[in-house]
Amino acid sequence: MSLPLPAGDYRAYLFDCDGTVADSMPLHHVAWQQALAEWGCDLPEDLFYAWGGRPVADIIVDLNERHGLAMPVAAVAERREDLYRELLPRLTAVPGVLDHINEAYRRVPFAVVSGSTRESVTASLTTLGLLDRFDVLVCAGDYANAKPHPEAFLRAADLLGVAPQDCLVFEDTDMGIQAATAAGMASVRVPHPRTR
Repeated sequence: MSLPLPAGDYRAYLFDCDGTVADSMPLHHVAWQQALAEWGCDLPEDLFYAWGGRPVADIIVDLNERHGLAMPVAAVAERREDLYRELLPRLTAVPGVLDHINEAYRRVPFAVVSGSTRESVTASLTTLGLLDRFDVLVCAGDYANAKPHPEAFLRAADLLGVAPQDCLVFEDTDMGIQAATAAGMASVRVPHPRTR
């Protein structure tokens, strides 16, 4: 899968993790389905992808409201994370993105900017053998406003010491692309798993 980049002389690459570096979205959906089934709840695949990039806790709160449930947010989030970790041996990298990581490594600094927890991002990148490639990780809990707000991307640029307009963002979700645009950054849309 060739992933063309917009023209420009970029001084940093900022990557979403799930669905962008790690081809983890199908595995995350399996983990969600297993965790939610224990509470008689469901997260259809189309809604799961539409909510891509949202914090786990926000998704559980919304599902509680939609289904009239009282699932304990922290417990369901932890259970989903445990189930995802069991699936990690099946994890692969997104090929087109991996090509750009390999090509630009050591030439420009990299950051991961994710709505997932630091533990989840670290586990995924460690499984892929890519954790040491990233200079900065900005994960859930490191910022107040989730994507599509630009805060997380701006924080990553600041930590890298690179101006926002000199950053290129790799993202697979609408909310992520909106956040990059709001941050004044160029972006590359990573295709959905079903279209690769």
